[in-house]
Amino acid sequence: MLLSELQTKDIINVENGEKIGFINDLELDVTVGVILALVVQTKGKWFGVFGQEEEILIRWAHIDTIGEDVILVRMPRVQQRLE
Repeated sequence: MLLSELQTKDIINVENGEKIGFINDLELDVTVGVILALVVQTKGKWFGVFGQEEEILIRWAHIDTIGEDVILVRMPRVQQRLE
């Protein structure tokens, strides 16, 4: 599966049913070739100007299922926010 395919999937927290956002980037361990975490954009800017863009890090261990249209994650609370 390509990163571009993952980026089109909604990310849903199965703990509360909340839509978290979309994948913006991946955190990789290039020495062993594994994905460590998803970098997820939670709020977008309106017309690229208004609003605040936030990103959170979702560890690979929190991913429950990668489906055709969504990625289900188990997160009891919001993970680390990136700046």
